[in-house]
Amino acid sequence: MYKRILVALDGSRAARRALGEAVKIARIAGATIIAIYVVVHAVRLVETGAGLVDERPTSKEDDEAASAALVQADKVFRAYHLRGLVREIDAYGEDVAAVLVHAASEHEADLVVMGTNGRHGLRRLLLGSVAESFVRISKVPVLVVRHDPRVEPEVDSNL
Repeated sequence: MYKRILVALDGSRAARRALGEAVKIARIAGATIIAIYVVVHAVRLVETGAGLVDERPTSKEDDEAASAALVQADKVFRAYHLRGLVREIDAYGEDVAAVLVHAASEHEADLVVMGTNGRHGLRRLLLGSVAESFVRISKVPVLVVRHDPRVEPEVDSNL
């Protein structure tokens, strides 16, 4: 059975559904949930007297979104009496899927649960899919939860 479940959060409804699925599994398995929010800050080059420097300015909105999602996850853990850890990770220009693979390895996750918006066609080609990239490179089992606009997330967001 699973002992450590990593759930990837991004503030989306799909991620909230993924958290709900992770909670169900953790309750049955007695597992610990590690909620990870990967923050992607825009990269820009800044000219200095010595040349160009790669600068990653932080975005207050991104940090606030991460904080809100992680606070909510922590409330869910407490409400369901689960062992849980919340963590914000800055991607520092690295691919989000690769950051999540490193986090899963670092936390010795037995399972990764993540949401997807189910984009297809041109939107998927242009926007890509973190979930698809992660599934391709992950060494641990992955449960991908698709967002369904007709279904509310199963974890009470008012906790």
